[in-house]
Amino acid sequence: MMDSLNVGFLGAGRMATALTIGWLRAGLLQSGQCRASDPMPSARQAFAQETGCEACADNRAVVATSDLVVLAVKPQSMAALLEEIRPVVKDQLFVSIAAGITLRQLAERLGSEKRLVRVMPNTPCLIGASASGYSPNEKATNEDIASVDRLLKAVGVAFRLPEHLLDAVTGLSGSGPAFVYLTIEALSDGGVRVGLPRDVATALAAQTVLGAAKMVLETRTHPGVLKDMVASPGGTTIAGLHALERGGVRGALMDAVEAATRRAVELGKA
Repeated sequence: MMDSLNVGFLGAGRMATALTIGWLRAGLLQSGQCRASDPMPSARQAFAQETGCEACADNRAVVATSDLVVLAVKPQSMAALLEEIRPVVKDQLFVSIAAGITLRQLAERLGSEKRLVRVMPNTPCLIGASASGYSPNEKATNEDIASVDRLLKAVGVAFRLPEHLLDAVTGLSGSGPAFVYLTIEALSDGGVRVGLPRDVATALAAQTVLGAAKMVLETRTHPGVLKDMVASPGGTTIAGLHALERGGVRGALMDAVEAATRRAVELGKA
């Protein structure tokens, strides 16, 4: 089925580019099966250069030639976009990756009979390491759901969830890469502070985060248990953990996920 699937992105920003590159690398699409539209010439140029796929300024033209349409604009731009394309919408499957925009809001603009899936991916899809959540509406077919699941799992892991949990996915894994990059940067700064060269400190910090994440995923051991396995009595690690607890790092990360989730809800109401 993927061999004949034409995918169109409305919005050619970083997430659209990352998903396209991920699907091309996974062999699910060829460059001739994908195109994007965007009002910004710079975004169109970057998308075309990085993916090898066509990019244009005509949203309606992309919709008219696509079997699966990915709505990849900012939440604030969604209402105007849907009004623009509605006259040319036929029986395509629509996949929205806009934070906070509900299936109900999409159906109100596109038509209650439309097949819709709401998705929250994240940018590591570029390297096949995305973490996504998705929720279909009642009109989406089993084939639609299987297609979206296959596309998302080709670039990482994906979970079908009740729609009311997708804002939480946005707060955790949608925004989460930025929280992890901040952590890696801080660890690298710490390494430089105690004498390591910057390039070595950054490489060690990034590899440490990667290795720790793989331990959680591959051993299926609770992170708290893995943490305790590293922290020996009176040792260096427990001293560092004590400093993190005094600094409120655990609470700050929980607050970050909550704040990002809350903002996703606000964007859907704007």
